[in-house]
Amino acid sequence: MRLNDRLEAKRNPRNPFETAPDAESGLLPHTAAIAQPDNAAWVPSEPESRVIDPAETTPFAVEPPTTIDPLAGLKERAAVELFARIGSRLNDSSLTEEKLHTIARAELTDIVAGEQLALSIAERNRLIDEIGADVLGYGPLEPLLDDPTITEIMVNRFDQIYVERRGRLTESPLRFTGEAQLRRVIERIVSRVGRRIDESSPLVDARLEDGSRVNAIIPPLAVNGSSLTIRKFAGTPYTVSDLVSFGTMTREVATVLDAAVRSKLNILVSGGTGTGKTTLLNVLSAFIPQEERIITIEDAVELQLQQDHVVRLESRPPNIEGRGEITIRDLVRNSLRMRPDRIVIGEVRGSESLDMLQAMNTGHEGSISTIHANSPRDAISRMETLVLMAGMDLPLRAIREQISSAIDVIVQINRHKDGIRRITHVTEVHGMEGDIVTLQDAFAFDHSAGFDEHGRLRGSAVATGVRPRFAERIAEHGIDLPMSVFHVGYGEMLGEIR
Repeated sequence: MRLNDRLEAKRNPRNPFETAPDAESGLLPHTAAIAQPDNAAWVPSEPESRVIDPAETTPFAVEPPTTIDPLAGLKERAAVELFARIGSRLNDSSLTEEKLHTIARAELTDIVAGEQLALSIAERNRLIDEIGADVLGYGPLEPLLDDPTITEIMVNRFDQIYVERRGRLTESPLRFTGEAQLRRVIERIVSRVGRRIDESSPLVDARLEDGSRVNAIIPPLAVNGSSLTIRKFAGTPYTVSDLVSFGTMTREVATVLDAAVRSKLNILVSGGTGTGKTTLLNVLSAFIPQEERIITIEDAVELQLQQDHVVRLESRPPNIEGRGEITIRDLVRNSLRMRPDRIVIGEVRGSESLDMLQAMNTGHEGSISTIHANSPRDAISRMETLVLMAGMDLPLRAIREQISSAIDVIVQINRHKDGIRRITHVTEVHGMEGDIVTLQDAFAFDHSAGFDEHGRLRGSAVATGVRPRFAERIAEHGIDLPMSVFHVGYGEMLGEIR
């Protein structure tokens, strides 16, 4: 070692814990090669033959080698060949899923046979099933979609998938083989519902066959690679009894909401993203009598109404030429000519809010919709903003008068820190005092009960003791709603009786 180098080494000794792992091996260089004694004669080092003690690599955590699928190459070749043979038929809406799977399996059997691999019949069938799942299904998402405990799937990129279970996020060990496989899955999902995704239209809202909500976004908007979010819906729609058992609402709140829907009050479900607004909207719609005609309007069909007399409308994005768009507002206007008894709008998020308010104020009672807001007061403010987006240049007081006369009840639902969605407010819209829309809570969440030993909130929405004015409208419709449900402590009393 040259003298200058040795002096520099004495002035700035290297810390072995700051040594970066070798780029090729991923292991740390041996510490003996880092700190040589000053009086040692330097000679070219020979490759180390002994096994490095794992303790010498601390504090770095060397990841174990990733398990490589020995048939990954074959699966990729078979998938490419299958696309070459039946690619044009994958998005053919005239073919049923069963027919498409039959055609693909026949082709895959021929492709795998041509590889002349020494596989047993069971191994060959399993290989064909796995390739078919990659090409015709959703690849590594299949087991996640089949898991009833998972409520949301979030693909950040092809090698990073997160899931939500019971309101908590965890990372899944499953991975896509690459960006190409993830893009195939996205394109398959959106094409089955008549949507498209490409560089000119790099984001899309769609749905799965079971109604689960899908959002996909691809480069150049998604910088780290394509991203996919799936919000799953239960195969069997939740009922009001399910929400009571989950702790989302109390029996008293359920009784009041049942009466409110049947007496044709206009209801607005308010909440943040992922709080369960659509699920609650489904439950509320189940209270609508079977003999009434219902028109549902959504961006992507998600509602699972159980009635028979239902017309489902879905908006349409513009085509590749930028034409043919049908907005929610267009559908709301058209629904008024369809003789609706009820209009159920999946979510108001734009100028259609003005048309909805006008419909509520012109004889179309009993309408239900959702809106993004964190409290009933915020829901009123957001509704004002959305009406202004219609571009009608209405004075603010006129907008507030429309809102106060159209909306009867706001149901606020929130997701708390323990992961459980709960109704926190059932609020009546009273009317106007001056220029302010006045609100009155019939039920409000009681936070004073604190948490249990598992970190779960003990509280629930309890009556405030104020008898709402809409109770009179409920009585006018001949619905028997005991006024005692609005008394403070009524829920606790029922609990003791039960």
